[in-house]
This record gives sequence, structure tokens and C-alpha cells, in this order.
Amino acid sequence: MTVAPFPPRPAQPPSRRGAGRAIAALILREMSTSYGRSALGYLWALLEPVAGIMLMAFLFSLVFSAPPLGTNFALFYASGILPFLAYLEISQKVAVSLRFSRALLTYPGVTFLDAVLARFAINAVTMVTVALVIYGLLFSIYRINVMLDLPAIALGFALCFALALGVGTLNCYLLTAFPLWERAWAVLNRPLFIVSCVFFVYDSVPEPYRGWLWWNPLVHVIGQTRKGFYAGYEGAYLSPLYVLTVSAICFAAGLIALRRYHRDIAPF
Repeated sequence: MTVAPFPPRPAQPPSRRGAGRAIAALILREMSTSYGRSALGYLWALLEPVAGIMLMAFLFSLVFSAPPLGTNFALFYASGILPFLAYLEISQKVAVSLRFSRALLTYPGVTFLDAVLARFAINAVTMVTVALVIYGLLFSIYRINVMLDLPAIALGFALCFALALGVGTLNCYLLTAFPLWERAWAVLNRPLFIVSCVFFVYDSVPEPYRGWLWWNPLVHVIGQTRKGFYAGYEGAYLSPLYVLTVSAICFAAGLIALRRYHRDIAPF
């Protein structure tokens, strides 16, 4: 009597637990590499942007006494510059994920997606902490009395993080595959501070320039964040769906390109 052999087991998908451990290990590596092995290194990484933004907010408040929204220019400036800098910082760090983690990408348990998500996570947490410290200091120093719309502020930063992840993932491929793109992207980003409504509000821009600015996703990110600080600010032009669409397209395009070509372009 012959016994039929057992059918072969189907291929198992990659373990989520293993991916989580890889991401956690990459986060710990980044913290020890970028900030040192002590808590003081990470604390300095928080205090440096806090001190810089607080100083700029104080200086601008001396020059511009009447902000476009509210009565305190320091808060108006911080409500725009913080999501803007969060986008820049996170997208730039995500864009060099392969370059930063190239030594670990040779291990079979670590993928390019783990490297991207790890850099995104640690830098997003850092920028949230910086924002909480700065907003807390501004409200304490200037005795600002406003009704905060916390869901609106959270949505603004969520859009900021989504856009940073999408653009950073796409640039992760472009910067590695085309080295000249890094310089070209730096040149393209130079006027971004001016055209992202950090110092002014979108509604004050005359046509046809207002229509051109609408296509800048950061205008929607900053406007949505400010909507949470100023109850009377309607922001009828805001379109979170547009920001999410741009973010999803960039993220998907970056993932597809990295999945197909990451072994060819990885800087080993």
C-alpha cells in the first residue's frame, strides 16, 4: 500500500513580525548613528531647531507687528514654518534611505521598504516633538488665548507627513539612479519657501498668481494647519484630497521603481 505524498506547502508571505523587527532595528541604528548613544544627542537634535525657530519667530515679531491672521506674529510664523520644515526634513531624510542603510540592505531580512519606513518614522516623531515644544513655549511666553482646533492641526501635519513620505520615496529612487537629480532638486526647492504661503495667506495673493499657487501641495498643508489655530480662517481653497492624491502617486511611483531597480541602483 502506497501513501500519497503530502502536497507541497504554499509559499509563505514575508513575516510582518520580521519586518517590524527590521524597522525597529533600523530606527535604533539611526538614533545611535545620528544622535549618539546617549539621550543628550537626541535632546540636542530637538533643541537645535527649537532654538532656531523660536529666535526667528521672535525677530520677525519685532519687525512685523500685525500678522495677516490673529494678533501674534510669532504664532503665525510658527504655524507656517513648522509644517514646512517638517516636510523638508522628512522628505530629505527619506530620499537618502538607501544611501544611509546600504550596509544593512545586504541582509536578506532587511528590504528597501524597511529602510524608507524607519527613516520616516524616527524623523516624523522628532518633528512632532519639536512642534509640541515650540507651540507650548509660544503659548506660555506670549500668553496666547486662542481656541485650538486640534483635529484640523492634526490633519495638517498628517498631510505634511504623507507628502514628505511620497516625495521622499520617489526621490529615493531618483537620487540613487540619477546623481545629478540631487543638485537639480536642490535648485528647484530654493523658491519653495517663498511660494508656500509661510509669510502670507493664500487669500491675499492676487490673480492669476493665486491660481498658480493652488497647485503647490504645501500651500494646502500650511493652510490646513493654520486653520486649526485661527477659528475665523475658513480656507475655502483647501483640498486635502489633492495633497493625498499627489502623495499617493509619488509614493506608488517610488515604490514601483525601487522594487524593480533597487538591486541595480543600490550603492553597495
